[in-house]
Amino acid sequence: MTEGKNIYFASDLHLGIPNREASLEREKAFVRWLDMVSVDAAEIFLLGDIFDFWFEYKKVVPRGYTRLFGKLSELSDRGLPIHLFTGNHDLWLKDYFLEEMGIPVYQEAQVRSFHGKKFFLAHGDGLGPGDRSYKLMKKVFTNSFCQFAFRQLHPDFAANLALFLSRKSRDAQVNDEVKFLGLEKEWLCQYALRKLEKEHFDYFVFGHRHTPVNVDLNKQSKYCNLGDWIKHRSYAKFDGESLDVLFFEP
Repeated sequence: MTEGKNIYFASDLHLGIPNREASLEREKAFVRWLDMVSVDAAEIFLLGDIFDFWFEYKKVVPRGYTRLFGKLSELSDRGLPIHLFTGNHDLWLKDYFLEEMGIPVYQEAQVRSFHGKKFFLAHGDGLGPGDRSYKLMKKVFTNSFCQFAFRQLHPDFAANLALFLSRKSRDAQVNDEVKFLGLEKEWLCQYALRKLEKEHFDYFVFGHRHTPVNVDLNKQSKYCNLGDWIKHRSYAKFDGESLDVLFFEP
C-alpha cells in the first residue's frame, strides 16, 4: 500500500431493482464514486451483490450496466486493482469480469494485510450460526446440474423469474435490515468473535446486512458492515491507520 493511497470497500448496489430508472440513477452515482476514489485509491474491493441478479451465460451478457462496465474497464486498464466478490444475489458470477475487464472474482472470503493490519473480507451470506434454509438453498444454486438446468431457460424468462423471487425475499427481510441489532444478535458479529478465538484480525469487513456500522468487537478488532447503495450510498475507506464508514452524496 503506497503512502498517501487508500483502500476502498463497497457492496450491495443491487443494480436492476426496483426499476430501470432507479437502478440507472444508482449506477450513475456509483460511477461518480469510482471517479472520486480512483484519484487516491491503491485498491478497490466490491464485496458482493453489485447486481440484484446475474447469471453468466456462455454467449449472453445481461442487458444494462454499460456505464459501470465501462468505468471498471477504464480503471482496470489504468492499472488500478479492483476485486469483485460474489454475494447471495450474484453468486453466479464466473469469469466474465476477469476475461473482459481483468477483475478477479472471489467466491470465498479473503484475508489481506494492509500497512500491518489484517483484514477478513467477505460478502457475509451463509456465515455464522443459523440461517440453515439459506445455506441449503445456496448448495442448490451452486450445484453444477442446477446451473445447467437454469441455463436452458430463455434469458428473458430466467431474469424475470430471478428478479421476482429476489423481490419476494427482500420484502420478507426488510425489517431485519434496517438497524444494527448488537453484537449478541448480529450473526456476522458472532461469526467474527468465533474467528478471533483462533486467529487475530484487525478488521472484519462485510456487506449483506445493508446496515452501515463500524463497531468494536474487542480492544483490538472491529466489525464493519458496508451498508448498501439502495438507501445509504455508504462505503468504507482505510487510510493505512484506521477504517471509516463514509457516505457518498448524502
